[in-house]
Amino acid sequence: MTRIVEGTRITLKSVLYLTDFSEASEAAWPFAVAIASDYGARVHVLHVLTPVIPEACLEAICADEKLANAELAKVDFQLTGVVHDTTIAQGVGVWSAVEQAIHERNIDLIVLGTHGRTQVQKLLLGSFAEEILRRSSVPVLTIGPHVQKNATISGAFRSVLFATDFSKPCEAAAPFAVSLAEENDANLALLYVAPKPGMNEQGKRAIADVVQALNDVVPSDAKRWCHPMPLVRYGDAADGILEVATEIGADLIVLGVRDAAGHLGAATHLERATAHKVVAHARCPVLTVRG
Repeated sequence: MTRIVEGTRITLKSVLYLTDFSEASEAAWPFAVAIASDYGARVHVLHVLTPVIPEACLEAICADEKLANAELAKVDFQLTGVVHDTTIAQGVGVWSAVEQAIHERNIDLIVLGTHGRTQVQKLLLGSFAEEILRRSSVPVLTIGPHVQKNATISGAFRSVLFATDFSKPCEAAAPFAVSLAEENDANLALLYVAPKPGMNEQGKRAIADVVQALNDVVPSDAKRWCHPMPLVRYGDAADGILEVATEIGADLIVLGVRDAAGHLGAATHLERATAHKVVAHARCPVLTVRG
């Protein structure tokens, strides 16, 4: 992995906060606010009205709009003091409105909360989040169904876990992990999950090289404050990431993802469902960065 150039800083000027006014969305907004505050960004609040029945009558549509405006007014009040704007869009699906917002507002980051499993059993995150994660070209911060409630109080991160397989997507994600750790004065753990342990001398040398590569991810100027901690685990990548996150009390996981047959990507030597599984089961927010 190419090391990050010293002095590199992530620029986030425009944060898109997606809400359906559910408890899951309410759990996400403190993170949108905290990140926007750290980076001096504007928060764009977006709610997409998607009729349950495509042929819904005008009266029903108007009622939905009235309810959405009332709920959006509450969100507007919660964001008092934060530079923001609110929008209600209409569409058969969510993605078209999100894609339009990304381009028109030059979005740098999407923040969303997810309910968890839907009636379609394979959609562990709910169709709303599934599509965003699968199609977004910008980083997505997902507050999943298992995130601890007390994690949403301040939206701050104190322990950041960056999992990498040294691929191009992970190179793209690394600056976000370092920058967010810096902005929050957080500890930064760097994790590589190997398929199996190498017990011979060659295997030991390989692990030593991995540890050095993990250390090299963090610029020397950043090492003075974040005290990076390189970690190596063996076995299934998703399980390893989730286990380490619990061990160190991580309150943010950062992953690089790549496109694979139209699905959420993951490490090159592992099934592409790795990142998806982490997002669905993590007890802390997960930032996925496409590379």
